[in-house]
Amino acid sequence: MHILQRFSLEALIVGFIGGYIFALFQLPLPWVLGSLSAITIFQAFTKRKIVFQPTYKDIGLVTLGAYFGLYFTISTFTIVTPFIIPYIIATSILILVSIIMSTLVTKWIPIDQVTSVFSSIPGGLTEMAVASEALHAKSAYVVIFQTVRLVSVLFIVPPLIITIFSPADTLASSPTIGSLESLSLDWTYTLYLIPIIGGYLLRNIIPAGIVVGSMVITILIHLFMLPLPTIPDVILLIAQVFIGISLGKSIHIPDLKAGGKYGFIYFIITLLLIATSFVLAYFFSLLTGVDIKTSLLSLAPGGLIEMVLTASQVGADPALVSAFQLTRILVIILCVPGALKWYFHYKSSKN
Repeated sequence: MHILQRFSLEALIVGFIGGYIFALFQLPLPWVLGSLSAITIFQAFTKRKIVFQPTYKDIGLVTLGAYFGLYFTISTFTIVTPFIIPYIIATSILILVSIIMSTLVTKWIPIDQVTSVFSSIPGGLTEMAVASEALHAKSAYVVIFQTVRLVSVLFIVPPLIITIFSPADTLASSPTIGSLESLSLDWTYTLYLIPIIGGYLLRNIIPAGIVVGSMVITILIHLFMLPLPTIPDVILLIAQVFIGISLGKSIHIPDLKAGGKYGFIYFIITLLLIATSFVLAYFFSLLTGVDIKTSLLSLAPGGLIEMVLTASQVGADPALVSAFQLTRILVIILCVPGALKWYFHYKSSKN
């Protein structure tokens, strides 16, 4: 068993079994959510922390980043540019609603406002935890409640969207998925080394750099240099399992239990945020003419990877979802921590 752990074989076996079971029952995002669920349950029952090298997660992220890049066309940029300002306004409203709700609940529970706000904002778990430390929030609670938010969104939004909009209803043209045989016949597959290396080098330099870097470099090569070949479905499947295992590895039942009844409160906040994002998406769609599926997934308070994968299943436009979700990530990571720091310092000095 120690040998299996050392080489991450145990994690890979459990993850692929979970993905296969989810795929067998035709559940949404089976290879991500199935492997995530299997790893979480396995750790809970065995009382062991699964071993899975971070390199595998990086491989999954750069692979899907490159795949998402294939969706982009020249028209994508002309379409998305006029909608950036309305999208930023809608995202700002969503963030404001999150701050208001998380501040209000502190009137009834013994959690300070700083911790509560950072626990509910739909940003990256790691980024929000680190930012909260600078304001002396309880970062342990931030991690727990952000985990509750992440898991809730992952298991609510994709299944809900796929249930509402049939996977057979297709709007966006997706890149044709290749076969493994083509790998040995087409030398242009070696060009994927460029986005892979670029994404890896940018992973700690820009927000979501490993995905963004891989995706942007793929777009540049594919549109302006040489059309890239399609990525085999087996490789995409493996990449999704790697990401699912990495997410599941960081979710521990004891941590979720540690939040106790307060975890349920932040689950309710997450549900309200999802509902708010859907209302905003409806008006965004009316205002801009962007189809409702793309609008819903663009404003949903979930992860870029999961929302874009869902877009490819329900016929939304994955390129637009990618562009909008990246905009949301940049707004939250670059603006929100600084703005909150100023607000709470101002409030503290005023009191």
